[in-house]
Amino acid sequence: MARTQEELQLDPQDLHFIPMGGSEQFGVNFNLYAYQGKWLAIDLGIGFADHRIPGVDILMPDPAFMEARRHELEGLIVTHAHEDHVGAIPYLWPRLKCPVYCTAFTAAVLKRKIEEHPDSRKMEINVVEPGEIVDLGPFKARFIHVAHSIPQTCAVVIETPEGRVVHSGDWNLDPAPVVDAPTDEAALQDLGQDGVLAYIGDSTNCAVDGRTGSEADAEKGLEEVFATCKGRIVVTTFSSNIGRMQSICKAAEANGRSVTVIGRSMHNMIAAARECGYLGNMRPFVDERDMEDLPADQQVYIVTGSQGEARAALSKISRGDMSSVRLGKGDTVIFSARPIPGNEKEIDTVKNNLVAGGVHVVSPGETPHTIHISGHPCRDEVADMYRWVKPELVIPVHGERMQLEAQADLARKCQIGQVIVPGNGSVIKLKKGASAIIDHIETGILALESGRLIDMDHPAIRERRKLQFTGVVHLTVVLNARGDLVADPELTTIGLIDSEDEDELRLEDDLLDEVSDILGDMERGDLKDDHAVHEELRIGIRRHVNLVLRVKPKTTVHVIRV
Repeated sequence: MARTQEELQLDPQDLHFIPMGGSEQFGVNFNLYAYQGKWLAIDLGIGFADHRIPGVDILMPDPAFMEARRHELEGLIVTHAHEDHVGAIPYLWPRLKCPVYCTAFTAAVLKRKIEEHPDSRKMEINVVEPGEIVDLGPFKARFIHVAHSIPQTCAVVIETPEGRVVHSGDWNLDPAPVVDAPTDEAALQDLGQDGVLAYIGDSTNCAVDGRTGSEADAEKGLEEVFATCKGRIVVTTFSSNIGRMQSICKAAEANGRSVTVIGRSMHNMIAAARECGYLGNMRPFVDERDMEDLPADQQVYIVTGSQGEARAALSKISRGDMSSVRLGKGDTVIFSARPIPGNEKEIDTVKNNLVAGGVHVVSPGETPHTIHISGHPCRDEVADMYRWVKPELVIPVHGERMQLEAQADLARKCQIGQVIVPGNGSVIKLKKGASAIIDHIETGILALESGRLIDMDHPAIRERRKLQFTGVVHLTVVLNARGDLVADPELTTIGLIDSEDEDELRLEDDLLDEVSDILGDMERGDLKDDHAVHEELRIGIRRHVNLVLRVKPKTTVHVIRV
């Protein structure tokens, strides 16, 4: 049974690791280390909601556990600027109020985000360089450059007297990145020579054999696909994938095409990249309003929406809701990204809309050309990492249970001495020869709505889930002091019947008859009691609908006295 945050007691002489998010799902990454009564946090990101959470798009880890201990929190390290690692910081930093440590590019992205969050504008952001060591109370944090699909990504080496921990963040072994350096293999090998207690690492592609490949291959593949296209080309990818944007632009230039960018998040990322010296060798983008002045076979659009987000540019284009970009027969949309698990239905909806309009859709795996390279390591790369850092213990994080178990299986095959598969809230003691899950604490997820953050178990979300399946009946009755009806009852149903079907409309007539029968059968004393009237009508209406439709609708009854 999980302990509450107040119940957890840790031996301050032991080093502990607690994943608070990201170890049972993709996204909402939030990791904690505890030692000598102090805490260190790594990453604080968002995740995407699905159909199970109506009206919500964005999820975040609940920081309540760390908020209660924020005066013991030495700092928050951000490994890179992807949303699932940095996106929650502007919302949740006011509850932690600790210094933040990250590379210059991540800082540039973060500063743009907090401009929209006044409560976070006082955030202390400390820019670090790869190779730098930062003293954070009892922790020494060293930053090692790793290749990934966003610039200036770092693994973090945590040094304590109890041992050295390598927290990988996201990484791969791209041999030829297009905007950044390859992973610092030499620095990782040096760690292995000095001894590593634990490797806590990325599990995303641990079920995938082989190696990820190189972004240079994606640049070449996109150029080859572009050469086969006759009309407009729309490419969708993650807005943070600066290397992919450069690859798209190079492919467009090689094919005599001009490029425009659509999507606020992409423009913000491009501005941050240029601030840090990236993308300087690209031709200027064409203003979106000027693209239609060019022939269709000279146009390339880079747009947001690779995950099927309803409000993103590609979804709007697929629905015909974006007047500046009209696609049709002869045009091509390229998905230069793979689906985040759970987003497949939304992506397919966008693709179906496009195909119905005569647009040719190209996705990874559906073409012989390489149009996407993952930012995460496949099995052979993870095996290389084990060989370099030589950890005594492997703890898989960053993935769903299938990915975590796949990395655990790989670690055992690589003869790693100990493997611990955590869940969110697992309290893991990191100790030479004695590492173990020693406890479990409650964790939570917050849902972002317009203007507020609410708990995933908030009554409003529970009600929405119920309404998805059961529908609603609203009833208003007007009674006098004796309990007599003084006006016809007003009844409305939602999600139960077809208002244009006469047979189904009879249900509402039958319900009104049921209301009259219920009131007619009640004792005079009960008719004078608003609560008694309310409950008799609510229960009677639900029972009648259940008999007819086999559902129990959410039923509201308003009793008005005159």
